[in-house]
Formats: sequence, C-alpha cells, structure tokens
Amino acid sequence: MDITELREHLCGQYPDLCPLFSIEFGDGVLLVTSDRLHAAARDLKDLGFDRLGMVTAVDFGEEFELVYRLQSREMRAGIFVKTRVPRDEPRIDSVNDLWAAANWQEREVYDMFGIVFDGHPDLRRILLTDDWVGYPLRKDYENPTIIRRPDYL
Repeated sequence: MDITELREHLCGQYPDLCPLFSIEFGDGVLLVTSDRLHAAARDLKDLGFDRLGMVTAVDFGEEFELVYRLQSREMRAGIFVKTRVPRDEPRIDSVNDLWAAANWQEREVYDMFGIVFDGHPDLRRILLTDDWVGYPLRKDYENPTIIRRPDYL
C-alpha cells in the first residue's frame, strides 16, 4: 500500500475527514477531531504504521495542536496525524496502549504544555521537578527570570 492507496482507504473509513487528508512532501497529513484521534491511530497501526516517531504540541493561543508522526516500514511511508484540543481543558486519549514509545513523549508534552493524556499509565513530569509551577512552552507562561525574545522574529 502506498500513500495514495492509504489516502483512499482512510477516506473510506473517515469520509467526513477525507478533505482533511493531504499529501505533502511525500508524507500524508491527516487532521482528526480529538475525540477520534485514538480510533484513527488504532486504524493506522492496524494498517501497518508500526512506529511512533514523535508526539509534540504547538500552542496556537486558544487551542493546542497535537502532532503525531507515524511511520510504516512495510509501506516505506510516513504520516502526520494532527488534532486540536482547547486551552481551557487540554485533554486527549493516550496512544500509549498502541505504541510504547508514546510513554515518555506524552509525558514531555504534559510537562511542557500541560496537556493531559487520559489513560496514560504514568503521567507525571519528566523534564522538570515535581514542584515546578506552570508549563514553559505555553505562550502565556510567565517567569521573571526569563528574558522574553522580541516578537519581531
């Protein structure tokens, strides 16, 4: 199955999301709603996406975008799965039950952004001390010892 066939398959499974699947630079990009992320991830794993390469987040102000990078050795293909969660209640289901590699990566996103991964077996800080206040990669994070970069960059 190549990336084009994968697109056709996913469009059959998620017809309402089909317009949100694109192919960029040879990789697929699938946008899903946060309540469908785990199901889409499970489907991709069943299709042969056997490696979770990355979980990260981007702060867009009112919401966070979560970005998952999945790879299939068999298909020699990669796909980015993206979803958004609201800032006021940043929660999403963990994919740790699908890929063990999600364990530390979800903990890092939790530590830096404060996004809670429901069902994670050990969700606690991984980079910062347990008594750290706040989430340093949020745009609204305030720390008087940090020199803010100018916004012209």
